[in-house]
Amino acid sequence: MTTTRNRPPTTGTDPGSPSADRAVTRGLLTAGAAAGPLFLAAGLTQALTRNGFDLTRNALSQLSLGALGWIQVAVFLLTGTLAVAGAVGTRRALRGAPGGVWAPRLIGVFGASFLVAGVFRADPGHGFPPGTPDGAPASMSAEGGVHMAAATLGFLALCAAFLVLGRFFATEGRRGYALASRIVPVVVLAGSSAAAVSMPAFTASAGLGLLWLTTVALRLTDRR
Repeated sequence: MTTTRNRPPTTGTDPGSPSADRAVTRGLLTAGAAAGPLFLAAGLTQALTRNGFDLTRNALSQLSLGALGWIQVAVFLLTGTLAVAGAVGTRRALRGAPGGVWAPRLIGVFGASFLVAGVFRADPGHGFPPGTPDGAPASMSAEGGVHMAAATLGFLALCAAFLVLGRFFATEGRRGYALASRIVPVVVLAGSSAAAVSMPAFTASAGLGLLWLTTVALRLTDRR
């Protein structure tokens, strides 16, 4: 007589099932969506509480300096990690769709740039940290140069990712998202170009890019 063993029923949450795959994708995209708000909330909180920091003259990157600089270093590293996770989620969400190859790669470069910027710190200047001479430093250090190059490359990659996603949203019939994904890069690049004359414009434009990344990531969670 043959004895059969009862097997537990298969559920939609089994590893490898479509619902489990969607849950993983949503989790990764949610992590990516958290990157921008985390960086902005932590940066602005410190900007308003750190002695000698002036939002009209100092970049948030300079919060990595001084005795409490480790906080901003940790923020950079965590933000970068979350953005890379969001890039993986974007790749999963856009698998087989227009932009499904380059959008996640470019977002991944953006996330990696934050990791580099966390390791290589910005130069002091404009009176921060306290005791630093007022005005811009006479010359940029090698470490500050790497930080600046990483930040520049990262935001260029993010702007390119938005343009790629603009095409995706257009094919999906989401005209508002498509249009915004084409306008935001222009604003971000304009603000970056104005950094030398208006630090608030630079900070605001970078913040807009971070928040649009959050918006896009949350929009993609509905797709998978």
